[in-house]
Amino acid sequence: QVQLDESGGGLVQAGGSLRLTCAASGLTFSTYTMGWFRQAPGKGREFVATISWSDGSTYYADSVKGRFTIARDNVKKTVYLQMSSLKPEDTAVYYCAAVRYQVTTEAVRYNYWGQGTQVTVSS
Repeated sequence: QVQLDESGGGLVQAGGSLRLTCAASGLTFSTYTMGWFRQAPGKGREFVATISWSDGSTYYADSVKGRFTIARDNVKKTVYLQMSSLKPEDTAVYYCAAVRYQVTTEAVRYNYWGQGTQVTVSS
């Protein structure tokens, strides 16, 4: 059974940092592109970052570029999102997602999703 479990969310002040972790199980992790998406109150799910299964190439939303870093550890079957210089507009539930043999920023292409972890950035 495929399971993605996010952790590391919390309440931080603007300008602070936070690292999210997504632990995967039940899948051949190295064959999956991993992504992070977020959903703010009253808004739709938004692409944040993704890291390719094939060569580890990374892609970021313009809104987080230069502030967030996505990384993966294929041995630990874990993907991370290091967030720095956090802004109040980063406040959202952050979701980890996985899609096999694709590199995409489109949420609809991802097959598996975690339950989400809340990130709140105060002014």
